[in-house]
Amino acid sequence: MSLFRLDASIRDEGSASRSLADLVEAHWREATPDAPVTRRDIALDPLPSHVWAAAVTAGATPQTRRTTPQHSAVDLAGQLVDELAHADAYLFAVPLYNFGVSQHFKTYVDLVTTDPRMGPGVASVVSGKPAVLVTVQGGNYAPGTPKDGWDHATAWMRRILEDVWGLDLDVVTREFTLVGVNPALDDFTDLAERIRTEAEDQARRSGEALARSARDLLHGGRGRR
Repeated sequence: MSLFRLDASIRDEGSASRSLADLVEAHWREATPDAPVTRRDIALDPLPSHVWAAAVTAGATPQTRRTTPQHSAVDLAGQLVDELAHADAYLFAVPLYNFGVSQHFKTYVDLVTTDPRMGPGVASVVSGKPAVLVTVQGGNYAPGTPKDGWDHATAWMRRILEDVWGLDLDVVTREFTLVGVNPALDDFTDLAERIRTEAEDQARRSGEALARSARDLLHGGRGRR
């Protein structure tokens, strides 16, 4: 049983999404101490943004007529999908940036979906497998807040991971990560601490559930659903 983990935070030290994902992974490891973890850090080691276009045009070009960049793009997309195909469970740690999805994660998704194994009209290689999405926001965009609806990332990521790729998805969210950094948010210190504690508790539970679901699927069970 193996885990694939993807990180998209541009911060290495002090990253809220990495910290939450570490908790998920730690509790996954407690339940599956011998299971390997494959990692891809698309922010600290980003994918070239131009590769997606080369992969798209390669799909409409006979293989014998493809350019070297097109061959390279197809190979890279295949490598990314191989990583997904070989895993039994998934952990995606993707922060909100500028009210939208991380450019690094969008590039990743675009490139992955050029591979026929992840394309439209087929069951993806990850379909039915369990996954956790960890996502964090510097502010708070929940209903009733002044910026209600400004989170344009989480719904899109759920749509891709859950509806398009078919993952059995659990989402761990933490808001107000900029409290203590942005003085304008100082009035929310107590609330932010409560949100942090609740998110960390959920991350621990999600890590345990992820291991259970992957084990159930490998033994013919139904997973979380």
